Amino acid sequence: MKISIVAVGKLKEKYLKQGIQEYLKRLSAYAKVDIIEVADEKAPENMSEAEMAEVKRKEGERILGALSPDTYVITLEINGKMLTSEQLAAKVDELATYGKSKIAFIIGGSLGISETVQKRSDLALSFSKMTFPHQLMRVVLLEQVYRAFRIVRGEPYHK
Repeated sequence: MKISIVAVGKLKEKYLKQGIQEYLKRLSAYAKVDIIEVADEKAPENMSEAEMAEVKRKEGERILGALSPDTYVITLEINGKMLTSEQLAAKVDELATYGKSKIAFIIGGSLGISETVQKRSDLALSFSKMTFPHQLMRVVLLEQVYRAFRIVRGEPYHK
């Protein structure tokens, strides 16, 4: 299985990079996982609705450009479906069983995900009704993907 995390913006924080590297190493036993960073747009504080839509549109084009047509797309959205770790594991297992060997998780920029990316999404997933920094979500997502593989394989994991 090939899993991509398509994320808007560059990661600068060393501690987050270390966490990501640790989970990428752990995941290498289960799947090929790569992180694709697409450039973010400048988003000053006092933007109009039209300016915000334009930022999301440009970032959305970059996200869509990183996806192949046969990829199963899971967007991380605050209003998406909430799953338990076991349900996410079952979803990953189901995708593998039915030949969906390419999965991409999408982490939008600071303003969220464009409508065109939402339309391309096969599953909108929410980790919480709370807002998290999109950089931190990379680590949280990788941990949950790792946990999903452990659950599917019947291996022990922290409950």
